[in-house]
Amino acid sequence: MALFDTDIKKLEEIARQLRCDVIEMLLEAKSGHSAGPLGMADVFTALYFGGILNVDPKNPFWEDRDRLILSNGHICPIHYAALARAGFFPVEELKTLRKFGSRLQGHPHRGSLAGIENSSGPVSYGSSIAVGMAYAAKIDKKKWQVYCIAGDGEQQEGNTWEAAMFAGKHKLDNLTFLMDRNNIQIDGFTEDVMPLEPLKTKYEAFGWHVLEVDGHNICEIINACQHAKSIYEEPVMIICHTIPGKGVDFMEWKPEWHGKSPNKEEAMEALKQLRTLKGRIASEAE
Repeated sequence: MALFDTDIKKLEEIARQLRCDVIEMLLEAKSGHSAGPLGMADVFTALYFGGILNVDPKNPFWEDRDRLILSNGHICPIHYAALARAGFFPVEELKTLRKFGSRLQGHPHRGSLAGIENSSGPVSYGSSIAVGMAYAAKIDKKKWQVYCIAGDGEQQEGNTWEAAMFAGKHKLDNLTFLMDRNNIQIDGFTEDVMPLEPLKTKYEAFGWHVLEVDGHNICEIINACQHAKSIYEEPVMIICHTIPGKGVDFMEWKPEWHGKSPNKEEAMEALKQLRTLKGRIASEAE
């Protein structure tokens, strides 16, 4: 896919808006995760607004749609924001995050909201769900693709590697994972808690085609996803190197923001920084 500078700037502006949505949602909820959703805004922008996902918000249960599985369900605020901005449900509903009776729970619930393909809470289960869906699509000779968003912390789970082994054995080339490689988890930095590297080599040993991208370069993400569609007889892992808390300087690279929401003062400062970014994006587009 050829992207012009104006296209990239439009996508960067969408990502900035999604980050603002996340901050406003978390402030209203007074709970939730900040670092992961902010860090994955560019990936979700590429998927929903960069021509990758074949989905239709007016017909969300269309049989031939692509499936997006969110394995690290705690980053759901960014998924909700992307779905709302893409037209799956009203943007105003974002403010109901984590409210009693809301369709936007702290972890996604399948069946409650259009565009949500799986319930997720404990990390790593989404890996098996995605692999199972891709295998079923192969059996039924379906053309739709399965995408799975996974965190790096969940690579410490045994279930993840069982799914990886199955996908490699069955040559699931209709399956693309995008890993949020932000190097943090709730207890600290991943390499201190339980070292993960060499991730690329590990997945290649399980029969996967592995790509690595800057998780904040939307053009790189889109190109990697397009490239994934051309890979034959191998599932694809795209390792997205991201900055947790991206866009808000006092949240970036701080493990304590993994599962923490901003108070009013922090939220106002975060929004100020993100709105300043809007001006920079606009000036660069001129």
